[in-house]
Amino acid sequence: MRFKLRPSEDAFYEFFSRAAQNLVKGAEILSELGLAEVDIPSVAERLVDVEHDSDQITHELYNKINSTFITPFDREDIYRLGSLLDDCMDHIEAVGSLVYLYGLTSLPTLPREMHDLVEVINEQARVTAAAMPGLKGMRGLKDYWVEINRLENAGDRAYRMLLVRLFSGEYDALTVLKMKEVADELEAACDAFEHVANTIETISVKES
Repeated sequence: MRFKLRPSEDAFYEFFSRAAQNLVKGAEILSELGLAEVDIPSVAERLVDVEHDSDQITHELYNKINSTFITPFDREDIYRLGSLLDDCMDHIEAVGSLVYLYGLTSLPTLPREMHDLVEVINEQARVTAAAMPGLKGMRGLKDYWVEINRLENAGDRAYRMLLVRLFSGEYDALTVLKMKEVADELEAACDAFEHVANTIETISVKES
């Protein structure tokens, strides 16, 4: 019979679930960039609000770690997972802000490949949120990190095709520079979700 030496502290898992659900909300707002009548200033403003919510969740998580003597798994891993979830939201918010601040609203439409990247992020957010309840028992998580890796690869392909589009001569040089920075934030968001998955895989192996 295996004895549990760590407490089952539900509050930590709730923080992770809240953070992941917030990512779903942010990714859904970001997806509005693909709408024909998109209100980009509104998208950027709402993403800032969601990012502030993410910061608050992370702050509450850190306070919980600091006030808890024994955590359900290594506190360093809890810190890292909380920080990485927050990183995902930071990159999502940055995309909306850059599209607005760089005046890309003047374009007839954003490149299709950019929307492909946004859709990858949207799916990564949904998959991550769905996986969070599995943290408590450390079971059934392998399919999650395998799927996140697959999606990150899809994001890499979309990013490369976006770069091909940007440097095809279709856009003027200044617009290319602006959209390249947006593209880099989109790729960083995809990578950030994979970092979350890699950390959860490491935690799962350590706790199994």
